[in-house]
Amino acid sequence: MYTMDETGVMQEVVQPTRRRRHSKEFKAQAIRAAMQPNVSIAAVALHYRLNANMLRSWVAAQEELDAAEAARKSMGAPSAEFVPLQLEAPALAAGGTEILIEVRRGAATVTVRWPMSAASDCALWLQGWLR
Repeated sequence: MYTMDETGVMQEVVQPTRRRRHSKEFKAQAIRAAMQPNVSIAAVALHYRLNANMLRSWVAAQEELDAAEAARKSMGAPSAEFVPLQLEAPALAAGGTEILIEVRRGAATVTVRWPMSAASDCALWLQGWLR
Protein backbone atom coordinates (compact mmCIF):
# COMPACT_ATOMS: atom_id res chain seq x y z
CA MET A 1 0.00 0.00 0.00
CA TYR A 2 1.28 3.45 -1.01
CA THR A 3 0.92 6.46 1.30
CA MET A 4 2.12 10.01 0.86
CA ASP A 5 3.45 12.12 3.60
CA GLU A 6 2.62 15.85 3.80
CA THR A 7 6.07 17.01 2.74
CA GLY A 8 5.86 15.00 -0.49
CA VAL A 9 2.54 16.60 -1.37
CA MET A 10 3.79 20.11 -0.77
CA GLN A 11 6.79 19.64 -3.05
CA GLU A 12 4.65 18.45 -5.96
CA VAL A 13 2.17 21.34 -5.92
CA VAL A 14 2.55 23.43 -9.06
CA GLN A 15 2.85 27.10 -8.30
CA PRO A 16 0.52 29.31 -10.37
CA THR A 17 2.22 31.48 -12.92
CA ARG A 18 1.52 35.15 -13.24
CA ARG A 19 -0.46 36.35 -16.21
CA ARG A 20 1.68 37.63 -18.99
CA ARG A 21 1.04 41.09 -20.38
CA HIS A 22 1.48 41.56 -24.11
CA SER A 23 2.20 44.88 -25.76
CA LYS A 24 -0.13 46.28 -28.41
CA GLU A 25 2.60 45.82 -31.00
CA PHE A 26 3.02 42.15 -30.11
CA LYS A 27 -0.74 41.56 -30.27
CA ALA A 28 -1.00 43.35 -33.62
CA GLN A 29 1.87 41.29 -35.02
CA ALA A 30 0.34 37.99 -33.85
CA ILE A 31 -3.11 39.00 -35.15
CA ARG A 32 -1.70 39.98 -38.56
CA ALA A 33 0.10 36.65 -38.79
CA ALA A 34 -3.04 34.71 -37.82
CA MET A 35 -5.21 36.60 -40.32
CA GLN A 36 -3.07 35.63 -43.30
CA PRO A 37 -4.81 33.36 -45.80
CA ASN A 38 -4.18 29.61 -45.42
CA VAL A 39 -2.53 30.04 -42.01
CA SER A 40 -3.57 28.04 -38.99
CA ILE A 41 -4.31 30.08 -35.88
CA ALA A 42 -3.04 27.17 -33.79
CA ALA A 43 0.29 27.21 -35.67
CA VAL A 44 0.65 30.96 -35.17
CA ALA A 45 -0.20 30.55 -31.49
CA LEU A 46 2.50 27.91 -31.11
CA HIS A 47 5.01 30.11 -32.87
CA TYR A 48 4.29 33.08 -30.58
CA ARG A 49 3.92 30.81 -27.52
CA LEU A 50 0.29 31.83 -26.96
CA ASN A 51 -2.86 29.96 -26.12
CA ALA A 52 -4.73 29.28 -29.38
CA ASN A 53 -8.11 30.22 -27.87
CA MET A 54 -6.75 33.56 -26.68
CA LEU A 55 -5.28 34.31 -30.12
CA ARG A 56 -8.57 33.27 -31.71
CA SER A 57 -10.42 35.77 -29.49
CA TRP A 58 -7.94 38.52 -30.43
CA VAL A 59 -8.49 37.76 -34.12
CA ALA A 60 -12.28 37.75 -33.70
CA ALA A 61 -12.16 41.11 -31.92
CA GLN A 62 -9.97 42.56 -34.69
CA GLU A 63 -12.32 41.23 -37.39
CA GLU A 64 -15.22 42.88 -35.57
CA LEU A 65 -13.36 46.21 -35.47
CA ASP A 66 -12.48 45.91 -39.16
CA ALA A 67 -16.10 45.16 -40.08
CA ALA A 68 -17.34 48.13 -38.04
CA GLU A 69 -14.80 50.43 -39.70
CA ALA A 70 -15.82 49.19 -43.16
CA ALA A 71 -19.49 49.77 -42.31
CA ARG A 72 -18.74 53.31 -41.12
CA LYS A 73 -16.87 54.06 -44.33
CA SER A 74 -19.62 52.63 -46.54
CA MET A 75 -22.33 54.52 -44.65
CA GLY A 76 -20.45 57.80 -44.65
CA ALA A 77 -22.24 60.48 -46.59
CA PRO A 78 -20.36 61.81 -49.58
CA SER A 79 -18.94 65.24 -49.14
CA ALA A 80 -21.61 67.79 -49.91
CA GLU A 81 -20.91 70.24 -52.66
CA PHE A 82 -22.89 73.36 -53.13
CA VAL A 83 -24.64 73.47 -56.48
CA PRO A 84 -26.22 76.83 -57.28
CA LEU A 85 -29.55 76.63 -59.09
CA GLN A 86 -30.85 79.19 -61.51
CA LEU A 87 -34.57 79.59 -60.92
CA GLU A 88 -36.88 80.77 -63.65
CA ALA A 89 -39.28 83.65 -63.03
CA PRO A 90 -42.46 81.46 -62.79
CA ALA A 91 -40.84 79.33 -60.08
CA LEU A 92 -40.05 82.45 -58.05
CA ALA A 93 -43.62 83.69 -58.24
CA ALA A 94 -45.04 80.34 -57.13
CA GLY A 95 -42.57 79.91 -54.24
CA GLY A 96 -43.30 83.16 -52.46
CA THR A 97 -40.89 85.74 -51.09
CA GLU A 98 -38.65 83.62 -48.91
CA ILE A 99 -36.31 80.64 -49.09
CA LEU A 100 -37.22 77.74 -46.83
CA ILE A 101 -34.51 75.26 -45.77
CA GLU A 102 -35.45 72.29 -43.58
CA VAL A 103 -32.81 69.97 -42.10
CA ARG A 104 -33.68 66.77 -40.23
CA ARG A 105 -31.35 64.74 -38.04
CA GLY A 106 -33.00 61.98 -36.05
CA ALA A 107 -35.99 63.43 -34.23
CA ALA A 108 -34.73 67.03 -34.47
CA THR A 109 -35.80 69.33 -37.30
CA VAL A 110 -34.33 72.74 -38.02
CA THR A 111 -36.16 75.14 -40.34
CA VAL A 112 -34.46 78.24 -41.73
CA ARG A 113 -36.38 80.98 -43.55
CA TRP A 114 -34.38 83.42 -45.63
CA PRO A 115 -35.66 86.40 -47.62
CA MET A 116 -35.58 85.85 -51.38
CA SER A 117 -33.98 89.26 -51.82
CA ALA A 118 -30.84 87.94 -50.06
CA ALA A 119 -30.58 84.62 -51.94
CA SER A 120 -26.85 85.02 -52.58
CA ASP A 121 -26.26 85.51 -48.82
CA CYS A 122 -28.31 82.39 -48.16
CA ALA A 123 -26.18 80.47 -50.66
CA LEU A 124 -22.97 81.58 -48.89
CA TRP A 125 -24.37 80.69 -45.47
CA LEU A 126 -25.56 77.27 -46.66
CA GLN A 127 -22.23 76.56 -48.33
CA GLY A 128 -20.38 77.35 -45.10
CA TRP A 129 -22.83 75.34 -43.00
CA LEU A 130 -22.43 72.24 -45.17
CA ARG A 131 -18.67 72.14 -44.60
